[in-house]
Amino acid sequence: MNAVDLFRLDGARALVTGASRGIGRAVAQGLADAGCDLALTARTPAALDDTVRSVQDRGRKAVALDGDLAEPGTAADLVDRAAAALGGLDVIIHNAGTLPTAEDGAPLLVPLQQARQEDWEAVVSVNLNATAALCRAAHPHLADSRRASLVLMSSVAGLVGTPMMEAYAATKAAQLSLTRSLAVGWARQGIRVNALCPGWTRTDMTAFAANTQPLSDWLTSHVPLGRWATADEVVGAALFLASPASSFVTGHALVVDGGLAVPDGGLAGYPKPPSPFAAA
Repeated sequence: MNAVDLFRLDGARALVTGASRGIGRAVAQGLADAGCDLALTARTPAALDDTVRSVQDRGRKAVALDGDLAEPGTAADLVDRAAAALGGLDVIIHNAGTLPTAEDGAPLLVPLQQARQEDWEAVVSVNLNATAALCRAAHPHLADSRRASLVLMSSVAGLVGTPMMEAYAATKAAQLSLTRSLAVGWARQGIRVNALCPGWTRTDMTAFAANTQPLSDWLTSHVPLGRWATADEVVGAALFLASPASSFVTGHALVVDGGLAVPDGGLAGYPKPPSPFAAA
């Protein structure tokens, strides 16, 4: 097998959650390019239309599955439906996640001391509880595969202090712990488990920050590469973790953050603008 073929996944059966937009959509397209047939999830089937067409245009099978991960039982149901539709599962990229949201649907950024308990619980329900349920349901399907790879989409927020996003950051850190535990527990069954930690990436979820100055300037001032990432820049890392290219990699958190998680953002002594949250 040559180096390029190490990244091929011809005939693999993959589930991508949160595949309607942003990183999930880009990863689904990348997996299709590598040869995967795909089950794609979102809260509503219509939201998946563009992703389904994009996968099919690449000559691969695409199955749309709807389900709200905030509802108990949905995560396990999605896994079982995906396995049934594809005839098994080899790769899972669990990308779906949430932030606290205001009544208009916009992300709600408030410090922990002002946050409502129900908002905390809503984030924990989707980002942690549903993740655990998905992993539990995925185990028997992945154990039947000879090239099983589970990738949890964590975040750089789980690695660094992230004020105003404590619930999100805590659940993303918990996903990293779960990754390590499952990697060890499932290794002898040939199941690799890794995490992917994007940094500040331009998506619909982050548009409120990317399009708002001075917040965007403050965030990117802590990124040594000095800019936001695009969703496409996460695809290569996801493909690496899903493919034979990473066949001896498990329990790892691959960080794609432009250097943000380097101590002090890698910019010790570099002047940064004041935090827009300083008075919060």
